Parts: sequence; C-alpha cells; structure tokens
Amino acid sequence: MLRENLQETEERIAAACSRAGRDRSEVTLVSVSKTKPVQMLREAYELGVRVFGENKVQEIRDKYELLPKDIEWHMIGHLQTNKVKYIVDKVKLIHSVDSLKLAEVIEKEAAKHDCIVDILLEVNVAEETSKFGLKTVEVIPFAKKIAQFSHINMRGLMTIAPFVDDPEKNRTIFRDLHKLYVDIKKKNIDNGTVSILSMGMTNDYEVAIEEGATMVRIGTGIFGARDYNI
Repeated sequence: MLRENLQETEERIAAACSRAGRDRSEVTLVSVSKTKPVQMLREAYELGVRVFGENKVQEIRDKYELLPKDIEWHMIGHLQTNKVKYIVDKVKLIHSVDSLKLAEVIEKEAAKHDCIVDILLEVNVAEETSKFGLKTVEVIPFAKKIAQFSHINMRGLMTIAPFVDDPEKNRTIFRDLHKLYVDIKKKNIDNGTVSILSMGMTNDYEVAIEEGATMVRIGTGIFGARDYNI
C-alpha cells in the first residue's frame, strides 16, 4: 500500500508543479506519520522517505530514538511551551509557532542546547475559531519582533486550511498566504532566510502547489486513515 500511495502522491505533486510551471524540486513532501506505528515509518524510510511530520511531542521523542538519525522530524501540531525542551534539539523544523510566548521559550531552550531552531509562523488565514495561528495582519509585526532572537531562524509561513469537499474553495486562502509570504521576503525580515511556504494537505495539496506552496504535509494520502484510539 505504501509504495503505491507514495508513487501516486509523487505523480500528483509532479503534475501540479507542471500545471503551475514550477520545477518538482521546489516542493518538499512532509509525510505526516502521526499515530502511525514505527514499523510503518520504517517501511516508508526503506522506500526513500526522509521527512516525517508529527503533531505530538511524545511521538517525536519515542520515534526519534527508534528510527535512523538521518530522518528530518517536523513538528506540525500545536506546541505547548512546557514541551519545547523535549524536542528543540531533535526537530528540523517547527511549523506551528503562533505566539510570542512560544517563540521566547523556543529561544530559551535552543540557547541551552546551543542550537538554532528553524521555525514557521502558523497563520490562521481563514480565522477559524477552532484553530490556532496568527491573523494575517499580525504576521509581519510578529516576524519583526522575533527577528532579534539569535537562536530562532524564521524560515517562512504555514497554514492549515479549512477541510472542504472541494479543494478549489481553499484556493483564495492559499493565494492570500502566498502574497503575504512574498511580502515578507521583500521586506527581508530575519536576514532573508524566508524560503518555506507550508500549506496543503491530503485533500487540497495540488491546489496549494499551484498557488505557490514549497512544502506540503500529506498523511492520509500516504499512510491511510489515522487511528485516533492509540
């Protein structure tokens, strides 16, 4: 199943890139492995997957110890400040920074580990009350505030678009975030390191790619439906 799912996902990413006149190398696939057992991740690893996304700190800690060290772990879920210390030296990228308090804690813990942490600012473009994230108008002022932190590297933006039956309904959300992303790059906040736009999941990643995503987070499309009972 995994081999076929990965192949189909790869073909669809490539096709979306082609439609948008983009090179396939411009888009990073994050295989979202949350709730999936280690053996399934090992199988994906053997098929060439090296970038895995998790939304719980405990899962990253457990899987980090059991799997090869050349894996890039991405924290894509809401991150509580009291859990930062457990993963700050284990993850390649934190997608979900949405408050100054969280950024300050990441800065503090990264300093303790003498490392620099790459982060994305989570933006709630649709302003859904059920979701975390900054409002679009808050993003640039927030980016300027954290640009002074020496152990945080703000690499770009992330959003979780609404779950919709028709992915076309999310096109304007992806387009709006891409405009903001371009604006931040032009302002050269944080020394010009902004290069990641993480948007699009299993149900809408092709539209996200067409609108400029440089990173897509795909779980169900690769690993199948999640088991929330574990």
